[in-house]
Amino acid sequence: MLKVTEFAFTGYAVTDLVRAREFYETALNLAPASVFEHDGHGWVEYEVGPHVLAITDMSLDWKPSKDGGGVALEVEDFDKALEWLKSKNVTFYSEPFESPVCHMALISDPDGNSICIHKRKPGHS
Repeated sequence: MLKVTEFAFTGYAVTDLVRAREFYETALNLAPASVFEHDGHGWVEYEVGPHVLAITDMSLDWKPSKDGGGVALEVEDFDKALEWLKSKNVTFYSEPFESPVCHMALISDPDGNSICIHKRKPGHS
């Protein structure tokens, strides 16, 4: 029987690792935890709490896409996060919106991968 114990990582394909790292480390303010390089390509992991977000240009078969999987980044202050991202000229492909349990906005990394900026409302976990 299969029993999943945790998520190992969420990953995004990128076409230019240097440009992608600039975005993830400057616009999203993430610090790399692990960096692997092989044959001129790389894999970078960012640890956020018990989770890992990885970016890579190692596989030519894995293509960036806003229609693929996605990660939602929980932020401490939604409005301040949006101000910060706008100051970094980050592309918003969905303006901020509200659901009964949260606030969200969808942004793109330089390759067009979808990233959700997310803030739960009090009382929702």
